[in-house]
Amino acid sequence: MRRLIALALVALPPLMAGCDLLGIEGASAVAARREAEGKAIGGACRHAARSIEQCYAANRKADKAAVFAGWREMNDYMRENKMEPMPATDATAAAEAEGEGEAAGNKPGTKDSPRSGAESGRGSTPARTAAAKPH
Repeated sequence: MRRLIALALVALPPLMAGCDLLGIEGASAVAARREAEGKAIGGACRHAARSIEQCYAANRKADKAAVFAGWREMNDYMRENKMEPMPATDATAAAEAEGEGEAAGNKPGTKDSPRSGAESGRGSTPARTAAAKPH
């Protein structure tokens, strides 16, 4: 019986190490990943000139402490390097609010969206187009 227990204790650590190879995450790996995601979200919010409250509201599932830590780290970094925030454009903010994964320039109805047919200016040269418009 003691031999069986000793054998199990010797064989158990290598078998448990194989769990990572099978894609089974431990609790510490999940916690580290969630914290890293929260920090990334917070840093992105600060860089996009969003308040911490807006960031919390837009990312309800993220860990608030990690989001705040990322927001604060980005704030300090931006101050040290004299960086200006890059706020989202109105079209980008509307697309994010709708939850769509499309870029704002590809949405129909925006001023940056590609036009089709006669509106795109096909067949005309830039010189004629520029000359035709009075300034």
